Amino acid sequence: MQESPPTQEAQPKPLTRGWLARIHTFQALRHRDFRLLWMGQLSVSMGLWMDNVARSWLIYDLTGSALALGYVAASRGIPMLIFGPIAGVVADRYNKKVQLACAQGASVLLNLLLASLVLFGHIQPWHVYLTGFFAGLVQAFQMPARFTLVNEIVGPKDVLNAVALSSVAQQLSRSIGPAIAGLLIAGLGVHGSYYVQAGMYLVAIMWTLQIRMPPLPPVSARTRDPMLKSLTEGLKFVAATPHLRALILLALGPLMLGMTYSSLMPLFAQDILGGGARLQGLLLTCVGVGAFIGAVIVASIPRNTGYGRGVALGAAAFLIAVMLFSRSHWIPASLVLGAVIGLFTTTYQTQNQSLLQLSSPDKLRGRVLSIYALNVGLMPMGALIAGALAHWIGAPDAVTIMTGAGLVLVLAVAILTPGFWSWRVRVAESGEVTQSAARG
Repeated sequence: MQESPPTQEAQPKPLTRGWLARIHTFQALRHRDFRLLWMGQLSVSMGLWMDNVARSWLIYDLTGSALALGYVAASRGIPMLIFGPIAGVVADRYNKKVQLACAQGASVLLNLLLASLVLFGHIQPWHVYLTGFFAGLVQAFQMPARFTLVNEIVGPKDVLNAVALSSVAQQLSRSIGPAIAGLLIAGLGVHGSYYVQAGMYLVAIMWTLQIRMPPLPPVSARTRDPMLKSLTEGLKFVAATPHLRALILLALGPLMLGMTYSSLMPLFAQDILGGGARLQGLLLTCVGVGAFIGAVIVASIPRNTGYGRGVALGAAAFLIAVMLFSRSHWIPASLVLGAVIGLFTTTYQTQNQSLLQLSSPDKLRGRVLSIYALNVGLMPMGALIAGALAHWIGAPDAVTIMTGAGLVLVLAVAILTPGFWSWRVRVAESGEVTQSAARG
């Protein structure tokens, strides 16, 4: 597809004037195409978080099994692990806007199918697993395309703020989506939630199609290597670069081991805290509120430097908060801890993705970020392990064991990666990116 080049502006026009212009929270939204990408991400994230609640509630209602919660999460994670790196190669080679819009269109069809199966009483557990697999496949192709578009649209100077604002969109949807899903499930049934999700993806397509893509490099400038060689090139680059390797480990390990509480939320809501679907939605909403507040704080800080130590400290704080949540039997404490979990999740994930964006070469950025995006696939794998452990020893002990393992991983990465604790990436006013080991 031939794209018309976007109108280039030396300096994007400010959205505000006077004292408001000194507030840096919405700096990257000066870019017209980033605004469109951001609104599309908000719609997609809303649908994803609604699906997180609806799919787990549906499978638990059909089976009553903690292990089934792990299976349904794994059904979405497996295609992310298999196809995620391939999607990164595709994003480095071809039109990212087309890749994103096609994936969103497939999500519309999947949600309509699952909603209709529930509505007409034909739903079976295997339907939930199979549609979950294809939903994971679609998500695998969405993520690297969207991640790499951020850098192309705003440039290095605004990447730190743009990644934080992307997190704001995700956390805003996390705050609202679970609550909406809980209300829809209680009032209209699971099928009502899935019909609304299909509408969310239709809205995302509308925004995505309006993005003006920069022209693709000529074919001679893009890699002609076979797919497998291109894939291994990205993997070898990350493996050979210590600081990138550390960031990837901190992106994958803590989330795989710590986010298991989310898939077990029906057990915490019903069996541990004595609630139901509305409490489950409320708990997840508190996580989203905390994450949203954290993302806004990060976006509001005028900064042009990212630090390795911030990633490690944020990951450790996130895991400790999850461990405390798993031991709580008091609803108010669980709600507060949920907000704390969200706050620290945002603190370290935003910094992590920003550093990866800035530290990756242009020609490899899609592949590097597709490896980062494997955390979405590994989280369901962790959920499968947690589901099995919860089946045998109970959800609180299962989450405690896994978060403890995550803390050991964070400590090992911080200690064993030379210079990571003092490593920083700085963006100059000119947009030049430099890396160094800061003192202290």
